[in-house]
Amino acid sequence: MNDQHSNQAFSTLARSGFPTIGILGYGNIGRALGQRLADSGRKVIVHDRNLARIQRELPDNITVSYHIAGLAECDVVFTCLPDDVAVDSVTTGPGGLFGVLRKGAVHISTSTVSPTLSRQLAAGHLRAGQTFLVAAILGNPDIVRTGQAFLLTGGREDVQQALTPLLQQVAQRIFHVADDSGMASLMKLACNTLTGVTLQSMGEMIALLSKAGIDRQQVFDILTNSMFDGRVHRFYGGKIVNDGHLAPGMAATLALKDFALAMAEAEQRQVPMPLAGMVHARLMKLQADGLGALDWSVLGAVAAQDAGLEVKLPARQRS
Repeated sequence: MNDQHSNQAFSTLARSGFPTIGILGYGNIGRALGQRLADSGRKVIVHDRNLARIQRELPDNITVSYHIAGLAECDVVFTCLPDDVAVDSVTTGPGGLFGVLRKGAVHISTSTVSPTLSRQLAAGHLRAGQTFLVAAILGNPDIVRTGQAFLLTGGREDVQQALTPLLQQVAQRIFHVADDSGMASLMKLACNTLTGVTLQSMGEMIALLSKAGIDRQQVFDILTNSMFDGRVHRFYGGKIVNDGHLAPGMAATLALKDFALAMAEAEQRQVPMPLAGMVHARLMKLQADGLGALDWSVLGAVAAQDAGLEVKLPARQRS
């Protein structure tokens, strides 16, 4: 099918308001996204390879599909998956979205993946007469569930504009980074890298001030109510002082993956990132010590432990 027919098919779906939505990957973000869109009155169909988890956690207003092929009726399919391998396998692999989605239908990737993969998916969907958009999410599942996330989009701007009413169901603001979908993925990697560096620096300062005798809750209050009152400082600083690394969240192993992708881009473009390199090494050490499943705010706990402070940290187990 040529581009004109593909564009016409997409325009027809846009006029319908994209009433049928698929969610591929029913983890924390997938659940929040699915619930938010189902509550908006859309039909939502979800698929995850862990079918037992779907059946256990599925709300009444969401339908389960036991195969990716069950998403064929969807106007839009969001992928909410952990890495390049997972996203590529459900898209280009046997029975994947390239062969399942009808002409004009949309694949929106919310996953934090490499810019290279995003560009490959955009080209593949174009050849299949389908539509592709990166809509990387800045925000945790609770923020998605309340419609307060930030989205970083990459793809044709007219496509994003047509999808904006749908995307606004989960986002308070949408940033169109570029027509090049890979640039939105790079922007998300940069945001995650900056967050990790902030976690490390806050952990070190909280450790210093705590060891000097200042209560760490007071440290957090002073820092976040003066010069460091940004969302990242408040949210992740709160995790550091309240042992948030012990609760489910952004796993350190996923942060390690994001740093590795960012470092690879930096090497390709000859951009030195010494601070990011140091945090990458810290995350690698956590993974090697068997602590990769903890929330990445564990960087703050390790900074405190290195300072000789008592912290709540599972025993390190090297594989």
